[in-house]
Amino acid sequence: MPEKKAIKIIKKDERVRRQKPVAKGATTAQTAREMVKTVTNWVTELQQKRRVETAKAIKLMLPENPRASEAN
Repeated sequence: MPEKKAIKIIKKDERVRRQKPVAKGATTAQTAREMVKTVTNWVTELQQKRRVETAKAIKLMLPENPRASEAN
């Protein structure tokens, strides 16, 4: 004896809701890439800032024209 399959009744309102495309959010891989990019930019900015500060400190500590008494 063949089994009867269940019949699903779809109402008009439900049919209209199903036809609208579902907006996709960012995938986990895309989110991870964005996070890595952000952190990488922060690290790069911090390194550049430290380089500039170090260069300024060296210029202050080591004048371009050292005095004769300090050369030895």
